[in-house]
Amino acid sequence: MKIFFFGTPEFAVPTLEKLLNNPNFEVLGIITQPDKRRGRGNQLTPSAVKQVALAHNLPIWQPKRLKKSPKTLEILKNSGADAFVVIAYGQLLSPEILAMPKLGCINVHGSILPKYRGAAPLQWSLVNGETETGITTMLMDEGMDTGAMLLKAYTPIQLLDNVDQIAKVLAQKGADLLIETLEKLANQEIKPIPQNPDEASHAPLIEKADFAIDWSRSAWQIHNQVRGFFPHCFTQFRGQALKVFATIPLGDRYWPQLPPELKKLESQAPNLIGLTGKLGEIVKILKNFGPVVQTGDGLLLLKEVQLAGKPPRSGWDFVNGMRLSVGEMLV
Repeated sequence: MKIFFFGTPEFAVPTLEKLLNNPNFEVLGIITQPDKRRGRGNQLTPSAVKQVALAHNLPIWQPKRLKKSPKTLEILKNSGADAFVVIAYGQLLSPEILAMPKLGCINVHGSILPKYRGAAPLQWSLVNGETETGITTMLMDEGMDTGAMLLKAYTPIQLLDNVDQIAKVLAQKGADLLIETLEKLANQEIKPIPQNPDEASHAPLIEKADFAIDWSRSAWQIHNQVRGFFPHCFTQFRGQALKVFATIPLGDRYWPQLPPELKKLESQAPNLIGLTGKLGEIVKILKNFGPVVQTGDGLLLLKEVQLAGKPPRSGWDFVNGMRLSVGEMLV
């Protein structure tokens, strides 16, 4: 089966590699986003997908706007591809492109559709406190993730999982599911299922304002924000920006969900009874764990943080390194 692959970030790499390692598929070429300037040196850096393509000597096209690139469109039209595979490419495909391949354009989407259509499905599923997510393969149409669904694969979300950890799981699941989808499509073993728009929810582009922690929100909401937008969430401490990489909400609701290595945290429960303070106030320091912060509803342990210009450190190392005191404020 002849495939043209559209993708950009690391999330798309396992699927591309799976196709390249399967003798039943021929990857004709790669469409990916233009190189971007990244890092302190502001160097032009190729996408993760492009790096794999270069390693395999695959033809690569990087139009700034695919719909406005006649040369690329002509190549796609004349490619003879059976399918276009699209994973986190970053541009919408025009009706002209969608009609080109014999089997259609197959998208690997990081949610259980029709929930979380849009640019950041995994991030918003974590922010909203979902306990399950997954992958959906679908036949693309002109809408934003509105096409008929093909196959689904599910995975649970544990209390302390962050977006990077779940993305790695889903990237592998997506690779396997895509192969299965293509094989079953070719053999006419899949009946596409239309999405019910009444069940749809959206996962919009993430804004910088989404990263600021508001301590008037509940411990559960802040915890989900931190892990959903990892590693970008921040607060202010002693007049400096403090990134918060990992947290643990404390209380009876959460003890059973802690992994084995953190079960001893439950023994601290008696020391938390009756604690209260101002929003963002450090109301307790748990030895070997870190500072406990008062939120709008419940207590939140800072598990891993990073001060501006410093390396990441555990909550307990942060306490010792900064000589933290009960009563100090995060704002």
